[in-house]
Amino acid sequence: MTIDHDRDCPGLLPEPATAELRLVCVLHALADPIRLRIVAELACAGGSELNCLAFELPVTKSTMTHHFRVLREAGVIRQHRRGTSKMNTLREDDLAARFPGLLDAVLAAARACPNAAPANAAAPAASAESAESAAPAAR
Repeated sequence: MTIDHDRDCPGLLPEPATAELRLVCVLHALADPIRLRIVAELACAGGSELNCLAFELPVTKSTMTHHFRVLREAGVIRQHRRGTSKMNTLREDDLAARFPGLLDAVLAAARACPNAAPANAAAPAASAESAESAAPAAR
């Protein structure tokens, strides 16, 4: 059963209840570098809501919408409409209740392995610069 409404938040989009979160779905959602980046940015926001447009992602708007939908349907994030915007929060408490330590472990691993999930916009540019500087040396 999915929650498709809430008296406190009438614009809440459908999401699985905490007891219905499935590990395979959560891990699938977190396996994509773009989605992991979204989760990392939401974690850094400390529980604050972020608009979908607050994320500077190297993908089209329709692809961004797809990534947010995968995260929401897996139960990783909560989305609700505020006017014409979709606001996002990380379901840290729900994930911790269902899979203790999972989110912390995934985020720590992502920080330890910068190529797995670019947590900031500078990481891809730095990689491109180092590749360019390495190219002349290889000649």
